[in-house]
Amino acid sequence: MRPRPTSALAALAAVLAIVLTACGGSSSGGGAADDGSGPIKIGAWIPLSGPQAASGVPQMEGAKAYFSWVNDHGGINGRQVDWIVKDNAYDPQQTVQAARQLVGQENVVAIVNANGVAPSEAAFPFVLEQSQVPIVDHYGGIASWYAPPRPLLFGTQTLYEDQAAAMAQWAVQSGARKLVVVHDDPKAFADVAGQIGPAAEREQPGVTTTAVPVKLGTTDFAPAVSQVKAAGGDAVMLVLPAPEAAAYLKAAALQGVSLPTYGYAPTASGTTVTLAGPAAEGYHSVSLVRSPTEQTPEMQQFRDAIAKYSPGQPADFSTLLGYANAAVFVEIAKTIQGPVTSESIAAAYGKASDVKTGVAPDMSFSAQSHLGTRDVQRVTVRNGQWVSEGDFVSAPERG
Repeated sequence: MRPRPTSALAALAAVLAIVLTACGGSSSGGGAADDGSGPIKIGAWIPLSGPQAASGVPQMEGAKAYFSWVNDHGGINGRQVDWIVKDNAYDPQQTVQAARQLVGQENVVAIVNANGVAPSEAAFPFVLEQSQVPIVDHYGGIASWYAPPRPLLFGTQTLYEDQAAAMAQWAVQSGARKLVVVHDDPKAFADVAGQIGPAAEREQPGVTTTAVPVKLGTTDFAPAVSQVKAAGGDAVMLVLPAPEAAAYLKAAALQGVSLPTYGYAPTASGTTVTLAGPAAEGYHSVSLVRSPTEQTPEMQQFRDAIAKYSPGQPADFSTLLGYANAAVFVEIAKTIQGPVTSESIAAAYGKASDVKTGVAPDMSFSAQSHLGTRDVQRVTVRNGQWVSEGDFVSAPERG
């Protein structure tokens, strides 16, 4: 099985799809009817071009590898998976066009492992409300998507705010009492960083937190490191993208700052280790999945699948996230007895519990909770590789 990414020629198809929708030609009520035979058609929009392609492409390749492995091993209850991928370039307008193609022309029964918080929100009215097609296992997400639960929307990744609380808890449990939080200045980063202080205080009353905001895209972290030194903290918390986290670690090493340093899940990446080099040694992060270097049967299957179906892609956190999202969908879809439709997929997710993949936290959903987990994996760089520390832990409750 190979995903079917869009080409430049899809622009004409997008225009036609919009026209058909305006005339009532789009699919509604959950895609095409299912007669119990033929492939199960699902879709996704993922940034395969533009600045976000660096994460979108490996995410796609990881999911493709899993779906290909499943198809070569009997499919879902004997049926093949046809996963159709459209490039949204992380753009809301292109995402809406991709949604109309997937739902209105391809008649997919679900959107699985899509990417782009703001772009996806632009497509919600058409996909979730008008067409009644579920969106599941989205790459990323925000609290407002799941509180209260939104019909037909089911997530598999611990929210950024919970990741921040989890990294604060880890630092405090390790003995830190004066936290210095280095974060990018846009509101989205500041809001996540703002969860660290309250979580640390709940874990250990009296813990102090000092914020060091930096401009998004900063490459020179020498001034920020100087502020960290002046703050007199005993641990550093990074709410930064992986390249910036690596730049901070290198600047800290140059200035002789060796405080324990923690990051949220976007920094649990091969990029951090590659760019930071020796300065990454000992760096802690919370992760959404287990370390890809683990020696378990499930992780070996992941590495073998990437090598076979996505050669040239590293078997790292980026590919593993897409792989894990695909695995959750397959495990839940296997429980469907009878036709696989938008309605039956949504119903299966709404009652799925203790969904195991061996590479991600166990997932459980209900009518009251459409987010399958609040767990994270603690990982640390040792000898140039990410190593898991213990099992998954649940993020502390936020106030």
